[in-house]
Amino acid sequence: MKNIQKTAAGSRDRVANGYRLSAIGYRLFCVGLIFIFQFSFFSPTKAQGILGGHVTGNVQLDGQMSHADSVIGADDVPEKLLMNARADILYSNGDFNAGLRLEMYQNPLLGFDAQWKGSGVANYYVSYKTEKFGITAGHFYEQFGSGMILRTYEDRYLGLDNALFGVNVYVRPVEGVTIKALAGRQRYYWEMAEGLVRGVDGEVNLNSVLSFMKESKFRATLGAGFVSKYEEDELIPSEDPTMRLNLPLNVGAASFRADLGYGNWSLQAEYAHKGQDPWIDNKYVYHEGNALLLNLNYSQRGFSAGIQAKRIDNMGYKSMRSLSGEMLYINYLPAITKNHTYAFLTMYPYATQVNGEQGLQADVMYKFKKGTLLGGEYGTDLHLNGSLVAGLDTTITGGAGTEGYTVNGGLGETLYGDVSLEIAKKLSKAVKLTVTYAYQVFNPVVEGEGHKGLPLIHNHVAIADLSWKLNKKHSLRFEAEWLCSDSYYDESDDHHSDRRAGDWLMGLVEWNIGTHWFISLSDQVPYNDGIGNYYNLSVGYTHGATRFQLGYGKQREGLLCIGGICRQVPASNGLTFSLTTSF
Repeated sequence: MKNIQKTAAGSRDRVANGYRLSAIGYRLFCVGLIFIFQFSFFSPTKAQGILGGHVTGNVQLDGQMSHADSVIGADDVPEKLLMNARADILYSNGDFNAGLRLEMYQNPLLGFDAQWKGSGVANYYVSYKTEKFGITAGHFYEQFGSGMILRTYEDRYLGLDNALFGVNVYVRPVEGVTIKALAGRQRYYWEMAEGLVRGVDGEVNLNSVLSFMKESKFRATLGAGFVSKYEEDELIPSEDPTMRLNLPLNVGAASFRADLGYGNWSLQAEYAHKGQDPWIDNKYVYHEGNALLLNLNYSQRGFSAGIQAKRIDNMGYKSMRSLSGEMLYINYLPAITKNHTYAFLTMYPYATQVNGEQGLQADVMYKFKKGTLLGGEYGTDLHLNGSLVAGLDTTITGGAGTEGYTVNGGLGETLYGDVSLEIAKKLSKAVKLTVTYAYQVFNPVVEGEGHKGLPLIHNHVAIADLSWKLNKKHSLRFEAEWLCSDSYYDESDDHHSDRRAGDWLMGLVEWNIGTHWFISLSDQVPYNDGIGNYYNLSVGYTHGATRFQLGYGKQREGLLCIGGICRQVPASNGLTFSLTTSF
């Protein structure tokens, strides 16, 4: 098929008017749920509803007040109080379940896209599930294998929700066999993406299906999936202004996976392939995509080791080809770097490069036994982790409407690397110390093409974390962190105006008071080639399933990443609060 054809006038509206149930259907749905909830809440046992059904739910409210701070780069916020709120209400009665989620972003917290502004019922579904059969109608989340061809999920802290609205079905005709099928459109803020997503997936546990393997020490599960997205044509001009791209309206992706094990060993392998899929972030080239993920592990009491390898080539897969950013991904490409939690280890987080990357991660955990020289009285835990991610070695062969590039056999530029050693030791019955050292190499290009050509950043990070249980009701935790970096801050140079730059020190004290209260005070300050002073004071109260937290301080501008998916967080200076509860 030719990739370029003569230009035709006209284009199309990119977003369907999503979430448009018929007026009658929507009202019947809401009336039905209200009927359920009224009977549930006013029944003799509050959690028990119609015919023995149960109503459960949770509520979360997050607020923020911020004012201008020229030192850290925080802008003035016209609306003094920003707020995100949500309430999930679920009804269950045997094999039947129903639920809805109300959301409010008035206005959204800093770092959340302005398109979140609004409020309403954002998610609703009904489902019937048994051991052999299940069906969900409405909004649902699903994953095939590791997610490389399909994973719908939501992360409220990243501001991501790519739920499918449609129908999801599974059947288990015999023990050990599961078949899934689905169709729907993805949520896009308060609308619904126009692209139609359809998929089928099958998985077979050979130990359950084959009689001669039921007692075998060898374990094997095989699976395969296929996903197709349909998106109408649109006007995408080529490099020749008299021509336009001949876009594939259906784009398919398939994957094959195996989960194998024997004794203490396990191996997970998955390969995915995607057809021609020109879209904005690959500059509308017709290069087919592929991905390979391998995970080999060994585990026994007191010791575990694993190695993970990944290679991705043009595997970005969205239900809207002209949309950049993190919304509307059909698939998920897991990161193979360690999920760090300490502040300075997450200052330069790695974001998965969907257009091309390859890397390795190795992880070793060992416990020195009690009574040994290194184990001492209580034992010692050691955790060693290392990862390296590089780009693909490619040769550019053309622009939009062509194959775009060829992939050579070598490694491309270094994108990210780190090695960390963590030692945790209980010094007494009440005191535990964890020390960590890490070395990081960070390429700024992972944060966008605008950072191309910048030098690699090299960081040394050292951390000491001491927890002290004073008595049954009180405990203290002390944390000290040090970051030494060859990056530097220069406000007059756009390439070096990153306020993360330089060398930093951090201290934190946390006091847990009884079973209800906690107080935390922390401060991050640069001592060489850096700028800013990021202090934070937090007070929290917990009672049963309810938790309230109030904080005041400064937030550094940068990336917030979870599992290789990131969003930009602007600098802020002010008050934050959070309330969560469940029933």
